[in-house]
Amino acid sequence: MKKIFLLLFISLVLAACMDEYTEEFTANSPIYLSYDELRQSVKSVAATDLVNPGKIYFKDGYLFVVEEFAGVHIIDNQNPANPQNIGFIEIPGNVDIAIKENILYADSYVDLVAIDISDINNVSEVKRVQDVLPYTLPPVDENYRIADVDEDKGVVTGWEIKKVRQEMEYHYYPYYRFGGAMEDMAYSSAPKANGSMASTFGVGGSMARFGLYDDYLYAVDEANLHIFDVKAAANPDEIGQQNVGWNVETMFMYDGHMFLGTQSGMRIFNLDIPTYPKYVSDFWHVTSCDPVVVADGYAYVTLRGGTACGGTVNRLDVLKLADDYVDNQLVGSYPMEGPYGLGIDDEVLFVCDGDAGLKVYDVSDKTAIDDHMISHFAGISTYDVIPLGGYLFMIGDDGFYQYDYSDLQNISQVSHIPVFQED
Repeated sequence: MKKIFLLLFISLVLAACMDEYTEEFTANSPIYLSYDELRQSVKSVAATDLVNPGKIYFKDGYLFVVEEFAGVHIIDNQNPANPQNIGFIEIPGNVDIAIKENILYADSYVDLVAIDISDINNVSEVKRVQDVLPYTLPPVDENYRIADVDEDKGVVTGWEIKKVRQEMEYHYYPYYRFGGAMEDMAYSSAPKANGSMASTFGVGGSMARFGLYDDYLYAVDEANLHIFDVKAAANPDEIGQQNVGWNVETMFMYDGHMFLGTQSGMRIFNLDIPTYPKYVSDFWHVTSCDPVVVADGYAYVTLRGGTACGGTVNRLDVLKLADDYVDNQLVGSYPMEGPYGLGIDDEVLFVCDGDAGLKVYDVSDKTAIDDHMISHFAGISTYDVIPLGGYLFMIGDDGFYQYDYSDLQNISQVSHIPVFQED
């Protein structure tokens, strides 16, 4: 009996000890920027090279290209054949943007910032809403573990690979990267590529997580929708947040509805009450990365496998949307190599098929899209597109491309701003 009690005592002690212990290991050790420094960092500087470009956005003749976690490049595109990189807005932690009137909204780690761009050569921060977005981490060296992150020290701007010694606990504390996608296709008038028609809202790509509708700005993380009142564009006010599911990646606005692309499907919300989007329906698919665009009663969804999203399926799905957006029907599925973003203009669909390049389709016949490829631009690694007014803006691993598709039988590249390559 004594032996039994002794064994029980030892087991309990070992179990208690296993809850916390000290370990030394090589890790991604965080480099911090204090909150005070973060909130004094937005400024306009001279143009810089594209190094790690991400989301793209267009408004009134200007293209805005996010340099991930660093800020926004400003490109004067009033002459699409000769775009000019004219400036850079430093915004630490920036991944997504949207523009209403002359105010650019951007995430800056945990904050939302409003930036006046009415003087494109001398922009200025006019409002900051603090601590409203998830705590985010920049990319890590996946060969090493992540050392403890102390949020009280500030935001993490980078990593140092070094040995650390720390107490370990058997708990998991998730840190969500606020990146991914969402669309801003709700605008008061369709702006032309050369900016000849002013608009209230700009136009974003399919990989964005910021969106504008009516007097509201929406920002989505993996599970929550953050809602801001932007009636007064320069004075965004936080309204609150709403759970919208899980593993959310992208957003698209269409016909008073919000379409969310998730790793397991597409979710639709009604925006009759913009401050409280109402769930309408789901379309489920295999686990994969999943942006979506919508036009003329059809939704186009790309599924990408072989990534952190999981799954192995790479394809394009086309859905016919019901009048009430409830009983939506799959009308076609088409194999792809590794698709990312996509864009639609009337009956022309542009698909960024990763390393397989840019593919352009006539989608008049939704049941035979793969039989009606218009063009294929291979040899480039593509990420996202914005088709607008006969010009296609495309961002990829090696820079920003622009195509003239006004003549669909003769789509041509008209300009390219390359990514900086170190010697």
